Amino acid sequence: MAVHNENHTKRLSLRLATAAIAMFGFGFALVPLYDVFCDITGLNGKNFNQGPIQISTVDESRTVKVQFITVNPGNMPWNFEPTERSIRVSPGEDRQTVFYAKNPTTNWMVAQAVPSVTPSEAAPYLHKVNCFCFERQPLEAGADTEMPLLFIVDPKLPEHISTITLSYALYDLTDNQKVTQVKPNKDKGRARL
Repeated sequence: MAVHNENHTKRLSLRLATAAIAMFGFGFALVPLYDVFCDITGLNGKNFNQGPIQISTVDESRTVKVQFITVNPGNMPWNFEPTERSIRVSPGEDRQTVFYAKNPTTNWMVAQAVPSVTPSEAAPYLHKVNCFCFERQPLEAGADTEMPLLFIVDPKLPEHISTITLSYALYDLTDNQKVTQVKPNKDKGRARL
């Protein structure tokens, strides 16, 4: 009976160790799997088209509706919203819009906006020429700001796509910032860190 219990314990230990290794491997592979899932389903379309672009023609024969959505994940307390919920653009046309942000807290904060495009098939055709999402956005306590977005929808956008949704998630990066304050040293007339 003791030999049976010993064998059972060894098998159970081996199964548990295998399960732990498999869970670790799954956790390690989760990010690439998520990217593949997003590509297949069209969720969380990533847009890497940023910076200046040369498009010489405007397709005035059609318009595309571009919708803007904002979210604050977690405990991000800022007010963050587009000034326009949607606009119609002709592919190839430069368009600008503005997003509004306010830090209602009593603390200095830094935020970063992360964009996503839906449907994901449209992501390669949406070019952000200048975007507030390229840089971190610091705001003093109680301050607000308008953040511009200049974009172009590529005329090569497939005909069956008539609406593009550009969403931004705004994350609090305040704890990740190292702020060096320079204080005057009254005794020696020099600044000290």
